[in-house]
Amino acid sequence: MDKKQKKRLDILQKKMQTLNQKLAGVKEQADEPGEVEAVEQEIAKTREEIEKIKAS
Repeated sequence: MDKKQKKRLDILQKKMQTLNQKLAGVKEQADEPGEVEAVEQEIAKTREEIEKIKAS
């Protein structure tokens, strides 16, 4: 991994922490229908990108 990939991985891991907190909050306050699914999809995309970086 080069510096650019390490930096991107670090940013994505921080994003995952934020998204997990957001998901917990959304589950507690289910104000908008579909919001939980949207956050879960964003988490899945972020995980996929993290795995792609780790694989290279």
